[in-house]
Amino acid sequence: MTTNNILNEAGDKMKTFRRSRENRMLAGVCGGAAELLGIDAAILRVAMVVGTVFFAGAGVVLYAACWLLVPEADSE
Repeated sequence: MTTNNILNEAGDKMKTFRRSRENRMLAGVCGGAAELLGIDAAILRVAMVVGTVFFAGAGVVLYAACWLLVPEADSE
């Protein structure tokens, strides 16, 4: 097996961060991150609220940045 084939196989198996189309409340950012991390989206949503309350709105800024920068998942 050549090095190029190994890299292609690794790239096919690699997960990417995409906004979710199915698991969404606003833009699918938390749903997409939860799919990537393999955890429940509700946990990330609570963490975003806590980050917003305790860190002077940092959760809102992070969410907005992800909404603008992270592409939406392909429809399957």
